[in-house]
Amino acid sequence: MMSATLPPVDASWLASLDEATLHETLLARVEAAWRVALDVHPDLPRPRVWLDLRGKGAGQAHFTRGGLRFNPVLLRENRQAFMEDVVPHEMAHWLVFHLDGPPTRPHGHEWRTVMQRLYGLPPRTTHRFDVSRASPAPYVYRCGCDTEHRFSARRHARARRGTAYRCRYCRQRLRFVAQNACNDDVTQ
Repeated sequence: MMSATLPPVDASWLASLDEATLHETLLARVEAAWRVALDVHPDLPRPRVWLDLRGKGAGQAHFTRGGLRFNPVLLRENRQAFMEDVVPHEMAHWLVFHLDGPPTRPHGHEWRTVMQRLYGLPPRTTHRFDVSRASPAPYVYRCGCDTEHRFSARRHARARRGTAYRCRYCRQRLRFVAQNACNDDVTQ
């Protein structure tokens, strides 16, 4: 497996794109990454692409749906990283699944090998994007060591129904303090 890196994408050009053109650019980048993978697996099916992923994840290879999912909020805010890292990351999952089948570990040896040898990228498993707008957590909880813990609406609802959440540091049960209506507007 030889390194067939994807062509670089100009950052200033990416920054100038409107939403529709950005989505088209993502689709073109997925197509380019798929064509690189065809050198290894000529029968690799072309993945369908959705921009419907929500929350903290940037991308996801969704094998039962037959394609790749991407987070449109994180794409908008991290355009360069999406084109250079997230798209090849998810395409590597797509390729490994079709080469080896489902028993492989998600970020195991096979995936790392594809990232390094095929796409010429370091095999990073997580991103460091600011997810505050993609995954809002307006509910504020506190613990015994007075650490602030932020909950999403789903986690807050579970806590209200009785699920006990504990601080990783002091191990005390978290208690609801406030809800942020906006970034700076805290109400009790």
